[in-house]
Amino acid sequence: MSKFIVKFNRDKCKGCELCANACPKKIIAMQPAVNRLGYRPAGVAAEKMEDCIGCTSCALVCPDCCIEIFAREEGDAE
Repeated sequence: MSKFIVKFNRDKCKGCELCANACPKKIIAMQPAVNRLGYRPAGVAAEKMEDCIGCTSCALVCPDCCIEIFAREEGDAE
């Protein structure tokens, strides 16, 4: 089970890929489906979420504040 949860606001993301480049674990990728603005938003595949180390690098470089990282509490559903 992952220790962190990375959440993206798909509809605010403009697909700049800064977060993907900043991620030291390289778990962020652009999604195939476009958002309401016509961009391919960033995301983390469920199977890669367990590799997140909670460094917040992705959230810090996001110019549109589309990313939030949460520490998973014991007993939280995955």
